[in-house]
Amino acid sequence: LASALAAAIVAVSAAASAQQTTLKVVSFVPKSASYSVSFQKMFADRVNADPKSPIKIDFAGGPDVTPPAQLGNAVKSGVIDMQIGPPGLWLNLVPEGDAIFGSNLTPPERRANGAMDLLDGIFIKKLNGKVLAHASGGFGFHIFLIKEPKLQADGNLDLKGLKVRSAPAWRDFVTGLGGSAIVIPAPDVYTALERGTVEGTGWVISNLRDLGWNKFTKFRVDPQFMQTDLLLIINNDKFKSLTPAAQAYLIKAGLEYEKISFEEEAKITKAEDEKLRAEGMKVIELKGEGRKKYLAAAFEIPWARLKSRDATNYDALRAKFYKAE
Repeated sequence: LASALAAAIVAVSAAASAQQTTLKVVSFVPKSASYSVSFQKMFADRVNADPKSPIKIDFAGGPDVTPPAQLGNAVKSGVIDMQIGPPGLWLNLVPEGDAIFGSNLTPPERRANGAMDLLDGIFIKKLNGKVLAHASGGFGFHIFLIKEPKLQADGNLDLKGLKVRSAPAWRDFVTGLGGSAIVIPAPDVYTALERGTVEGTGWVISNLRDLGWNKFTKFRVDPQFMQTDLLLIINNDKFKSLTPAAQAYLIKAGLEYEKISFEEEAKITKAEDEKLRAEGMKVIELKGEGRKKYLAAAFEIPWARLKSRDATNYDALRAKFYKAE
């Protein structure tokens, strides 16, 4: 009886495994970084732990597997099945990725008004990639600096004479404030700060200490600007090859990941902000006219960049992603 029961369990397990489709995922940051850790916990582990899941997630790694700037093409061609990373690194493929940066709405608000459905259709057409989730969304970037910054006469930030690490998507924002924008991949920023190659960087509150950049940056500029654009995307050909049940499961899992990661990011951001302040980080809060100009420039840059690259979907996207105040 025991032998028969054991054989039956093995048979059931084998049948379940045979029905599962394994999807290879690569992240834009190392597996030890907070964004990768949250993806592992909130998406990969939840899917893999579900005995009824038709999907198995193979989280292959980060930049050690595929350089971040190549993730867009890797998904488009099907070299990898899925990526978790920012389209801001490859706007040449899908300029409309800037709609996330230029949004001042939360992920739940954008789901409710159809904004993400609109963006999904564009990504399918241009990248051969289906957007499953905007992960850890709703929170933006801050300028972190080694030394206390100067302010302009109107109270806006003055970055003249400073070398600031930038990402391609918000490089123009830094230069507009007078700084020298230097594009450096996230894994190389620690060394750049240590050597003085850059004197500051743009980044999110929640992930700064994970990367150790707080060792050098002692000043933070508030408010946040733009919005993180971390997207979970699957190669559309791979998606269409799945059974209808597997497709439905993956879409539901993506929506759940978007929801819980948004809620968790809010908690993490609050906790990390308190820790940074306790460790002595000084927050420079822009006010008045300077603050208005700072935010206006930040939001207008991604929209202007999108319009200059491909204005086809500009009006429709702006209407869904940006609410004029």
